[in-house]
Amino acid sequence: MLGLMQDYPLLVQTVLDHAARNHGERELVTRSVEGPIRRYTLSDLHSRSLRVAKALAAEGIALGDRVATLAWNTDRHVEAWYGTMGIGAICHTLNPRLFAEQLVYIINHAEDRLMFVDLTFLPLVQALADKWPTIDKYIVLTDNKHLPDTGMKNVVAYEDWLAPHDDDFTWARFDENTAAALCYTSGTTGNPKGVLYSHRSNVLHGLMANQPDVFGLTSHDSMLPIVPMFHANAWALTYAAPMAGAKLVMPGAGMDGASIYELLDSEKVTASAAVPTVWLGLLQYLQETGKKLPYLNRVVIGGAACPRMMIETLENDYGVEVIHGWGMTEMSPIGSTGSIKHATAHLKGDARIDLKTKQGRTPYLVEMKVVNDDGQEQPRDGKSFGHLLVRGPAISSAYYRHDENILDKDGWFDTGDIAHIDELGYMQITDRDKDVIKSGGEWISSIEVENTAVGCPGVAEAAVIGIAHPKWGERPLLILVRQPGAEVEKADVLAYLDGKIAHWWMPDDVVFVEELPHTATGKLQKMELREKFADYTLPEQG
Repeated sequence: MLGLMQDYPLLVQTVLDHAARNHGERELVTRSVEGPIRRYTLSDLHSRSLRVAKALAAEGIALGDRVATLAWNTDRHVEAWYGTMGIGAICHTLNPRLFAEQLVYIINHAEDRLMFVDLTFLPLVQALADKWPTIDKYIVLTDNKHLPDTGMKNVVAYEDWLAPHDDDFTWARFDENTAAALCYTSGTTGNPKGVLYSHRSNVLHGLMANQPDVFGLTSHDSMLPIVPMFHANAWALTYAAPMAGAKLVMPGAGMDGASIYELLDSEKVTASAAVPTVWLGLLQYLQETGKKLPYLNRVVIGGAACPRMMIETLENDYGVEVIHGWGMTEMSPIGSTGSIKHATAHLKGDARIDLKTKQGRTPYLVEMKVVNDDGQEQPRDGKSFGHLLVRGPAISSAYYRHDENILDKDGWFDTGDIAHIDELGYMQITDRDKDVIKSGGEWISSIEVENTAVGCPGVAEAAVIGIAHPKWGERPLLILVRQPGAEVEKADVLAYLDGKIAHWWMPDDVVFVEELPHTATGKLQKMELREKFADYTLPEQG
């Protein structure tokens, strides 16, 4: 027997309908690519997104067509995002930090028909457009006054393109499992793979993000999503904020500490989200200027493991709660958050920070377990390592136009991470399975060593890789980048690590480099480091 409830499809455009009806007066503020701050309301966002949908329909864009965006977090990008999905087309966000050959592959693989592009990335488009035969038109997210002469015939300014169309338009209606958005992983090997989100998965993920122990946004919040919209749905914040009626503050291209601080202060931002490198830049700016954060009360830090010293500094020096998050493009992307729960509320000082350095526990709609090499589930004791598996309604079941089976027989997705889960459900990642260091039959957590090393005065960034060893199989090599002007040396780092990590985890050697290699999403390229140091000889082997 089925329930007798209305058949109300979970479509992304209903988020904007709700926001306009119930929170229409709430602001969306943007640092524009052209320079000035722009501001309007969620009602304006709703109206302009309908105009985008109408203009796309006039272009012949229809259900299932792919529409690319190559843009920063701005009001116009959000309009293009909702307008595209609102007619049943697929919004394909592109990461401008990818290599040119990867962008060529991705766009041709997706067969995008049209591209919204910011002024910043026009030179990239001019260089590669002849390699994208499926794209008929480039809509530059600016007005005619700021549109440069590109020498291309199929280029138009966004405001000119939008001008003929009013908002007298009805969203398309279709099955909630219809594809809504496409985002390619920034894999370290092989071609990037497409993750195809549905309307249902996006709406559910937005609702999940607004659970109190995740982002917990309300209509009282002013939210600054620094994490780019091309990083897996901007961690669902472009859905979650309008759902809650929160004020949205979009940073545009201004990602430096001073620019971020200006928005945090002038727009009285209460909540934000970004990768660790962004917060590092902000903290450096705060320390240089002596400024405080009077309005900001919580930040979500993900995309890479959050260093302990960053959590301590934000919480102890600036009174900002840190929520350590983890996820993947394949997970839409939220998988866990390190929020404090009733059973851990009593923790203080180092014990509380110890807990917050973990990647945290799953919200409702994400299941998680750890298994050994034989597929047997490991106990939740906080020490039994294994392969991290997940499943849920906003987690990929397959890659776009790819034959590979990515789920096991019970529907679990292998994240590629090595982790353990404690008795209270808090998960901690110790490594990627391809990066794990096996020494004497035991695993060494390179991530924990890296995060501890970053706390050493004078150290800006750290990476740990395994080096072949005749007795132990592998031993850790610590590779560091100094902070500008710092004179920290190997002995200083080893002395700092002593007593903070297990003795047998201590690196056998420490080397300093000018910079570390990163992927397009800012993650360490350890494969490149392993190639570079393939013939490295540890001191005791010399």
